[in-house]
Amino acid sequence: MIDRRALLSRGSALLAGSALPAGGAVAAPAGPTLPAFYEDLEKRTFRWFWELARRDNGLVPDRHPSPSFCSIASVGFALTAYPIGVERGWITRAEARDLTLTTLRFFWEAPQGPEPTGRIGHKGFFYHFIDMISGARFRDVELSSVDSTILFMGILFAGRYYDRADPAEREIRRLADAIYARADWNFFRSDGRKAVSMGWHPERGLIPRSWEGYNEGMFVFILGLGAPEHALPADSWEAWMAPYPQKWRGDGPTRHLAFAPLFGHQYSHTWIDFRGIRDRAMREAGMDYFENSRRAAYADRAYCIANPMRWDGYSKDIWGLTACDGPGGFRLPFKGETREFFSYSARGPLGQPDERDDGTLAPTAALGCLPFAPEIVIPCAEAMKRDYGDRLYGRYGFLDSFNPSFKYADVRPEKGSVDPKQGWVDDDYLGIDQGPILTMAANYRSDFVWKHMRASPAIRKGLKRAGFTGGWLA
Repeated sequence: MIDRRALLSRGSALLAGSALPAGGAVAAPAGPTLPAFYEDLEKRTFRWFWELARRDNGLVPDRHPSPSFCSIASVGFALTAYPIGVERGWITRAEARDLTLTTLRFFWEAPQGPEPTGRIGHKGFFYHFIDMISGARFRDVELSSVDSTILFMGILFAGRYYDRADPAEREIRRLADAIYARADWNFFRSDGRKAVSMGWHPERGLIPRSWEGYNEGMFVFILGLGAPEHALPADSWEAWMAPYPQKWRGDGPTRHLAFAPLFGHQYSHTWIDFRGIRDRAMREAGMDYFENSRRAAYADRAYCIANPMRWDGYSKDIWGLTACDGPGGFRLPFKGETREFFSYSARGPLGQPDERDDGTLAPTAALGCLPFAPEIVIPCAEAMKRDYGDRLYGRYGFLDSFNPSFKYADVRPEKGSVDPKQGWVDDDYLGIDQGPILTMAANYRSDFVWKHMRASPAIRKGLKRAGFTGGWLA
């Protein structure tokens, strides 16, 4: 059996000694410098969204090449990706505009209602997964507050980017405003709770668990507070922050609000520039959420360097734990112990909220942190491409995940392939993991998404109602 307490003690000691240089400040490179291969990575990652989106409705699969339903979050990232492709010269503005308009028309017109089947959503929100052709709810998935938020972010970004006077771009702006305004944010509080429920099922009502205490749900509240109609009450941000005291980890320059999977430190930052703006909690902490995410990236890397579970492959340049695919549900011998492996799961350093470590790493975990800590992210990207080559890097960039410890040639994984020397590598790309790789590279290069969203009335209003001050909000 694993002595978890001893492992965590060893990992904490190494984390404290290696997470950040003295003083906590890390100088980013002068200018948005990226190695030559990074443009190839960005273009391949963009192509995932551009080639896989349906032209008749704009829906984008959850994953590929496995047969898949549509993920509404993938659509949100896709709507953000198309303008990146325009600005980089990979597609024309007209091509991006037309597909965006098709997408927004579909989400505006598809039927909503409380019925358990045949509907794309309810109360202005959308089901987590929907049918790729009809848009109807996939099986019994939830009406998702957070995945709808990712979709809304992509829609609002489209409304800011397509600013020309031609009829198609005017219609994109009109539909973007209308789809966002239709959402009834208080529906997710209709049972009297102060925070926002994670979702709703027609069969049994609101999900008991709420978004609160620092995780990927932060931008749910920003958009809910900024809504022109059906907005959340101002005190809902205090409900969000209520569990913060239990979430702090580290001391001095390593102290940060912790959430183990790195996607929780990335998703809200994809569209919202948190540099220099602070709410009450960040004013008291003497930093901002951007700095918090930078520290989280360093903490993840330091954990992988410490490697308390003694997994293969972890190093200062190979790191990154987040939600991703895995080899499957197995209990197998590893270095004299029995270890548990998982299929798709949220992963992150032990000792943090939502911890789980089965040796599975995901490129998006590190690469989605590019603006926060390029000095450690770029070497990680280079090392993954160098060490794993075509097994991990393919038509659409990096495959979703890999596990260097899963070298069991006699065990058939649930998906992906096993090499007795390099371990397991996934066989799918996931839209919600492709998205941060592309969009955060665009933010790092030129503030591309951030500069458009800083002008969004919804973002500005939501941040101010949550108590943010300073920086670009002033």
